[in-house]
Amino acid sequence: MTSSSVPSAAASPLTTEDYAARMERASRAAADAGLAGLVVTPGPDLSWLCGYRPTAETERLTALLLAPGREPRLLAPTLEKPDAEHAAGAGAVRISGWTDGEDPYRAVGDLLGGVEGRYGVSDNAWALHLLGLQRTFPGSRYAAFTEVLPMLRAVKDAHEVERLAAAGAAADATFEEIAQVRFAGRRESEIAADLAASLLRNGHSQVDFTVVGSGPNGANPHHEAGERVIEEGDMVVLDFGGLKDGYGSDTTRTVHVGEPTAEERKVHDVVREAQQAAFEAVRPGVACQEIDRVARQVIKEAGYGEYFIHRTGHGIGVTTHEPPYMVEGEHLPLVPGMCFSIEPGIYLPGRFGVRVEDIVVCTESGGRRLNNTAREMRVVA
Repeated sequence: MTSSSVPSAAASPLTTEDYAARMERASRAAADAGLAGLVVTPGPDLSWLCGYRPTAETERLTALLLAPGREPRLLAPTLEKPDAEHAAGAGAVRISGWTDGEDPYRAVGDLLGGVEGRYGVSDNAWALHLLGLQRTFPGSRYAAFTEVLPMLRAVKDAHEVERLAAAGAAADATFEEIAQVRFAGRRESEIAADLAASLLRNGHSQVDFTVVGSGPNGANPHHEAGERVIEEGDMVVLDFGGLKDGYGSDTTRTVHVGEPTAEERKVHDVVREAQQAAFEAVRPGVACQEIDRVARQVIKEAGYGEYFIHRTGHGIGVTTHEPPYMVEGEHLPLVPGMCFSIEPGIYLPGRFGVRVEDIVVCTESGGRRLNNTAREMRVVA
């Protein structure tokens, strides 16, 4: 597969001041939520707050400790401390080490000045570490970030939106490339490999997923590309994304190999209309669940309500799936700077599936798409 696209220039790196501002923002948010502090373990929260991504997440505790009015501290195993000291935001935090044989949970208490109180903890913290803290400090209580600080990473600043837009443009270029290749007679896994190579060629540093669901496999929203040979007459769901300059892309387009039937066109049009209606509903103050309701109503009125089997969207940032979620029961209001997917779908078991997905950012005046390839059905060879 040839490429006529030119990878965009890398985004300017975040500075020590950027990471210091994020940690200060997190500490203020913790205080506003009535928390004594935050315990941030390896994962997206840690990388977002201080730029540190341990080479391996192990049973040895690594934790960024933030408390209102206290200096940020990063506790790391001594053998990994040199890596922590080279993290992008290392200049904004004091780093302490602990060696095998010492009690890292007691060290957490010392650095926080006593752990009595209620703390926010990363959603993906190991149970081993949370239980260790509870055992060492039985008077402490813990709550997941998603519960107590749902807006911490949900609202992006202009710098983050710029990176997400660049990732979206790279994913768009990938779709335009893949739409030129031959599908008929090739395995799903071959198309998935083409997608991955194109994402990398268009500036991604990491490919997270390449869903290629052909024919009946398209009725499984998270089908893993397999060895099925794509045939003339197949509908093919293409859902792909990854990270570019530390921020995610995620887009879905559904193509058809050869001319589609009238029913296939109808189903695709219903999904496209649902996606458009949900996009037009985006504006500040609207509850996240309303975006789901709008998309779902279009599909229900067309007679396919039972075949829309997942939420309408998810947040995106330093990971490709994160809060907020466009789903019934999510009452959080949209705020300018929130970035999320809008991806309704219809899945007819044993036959085919259709999904159309864009990343959208909420602005003061409504929604702005970060994916801009045509949403009409694309016919491929």
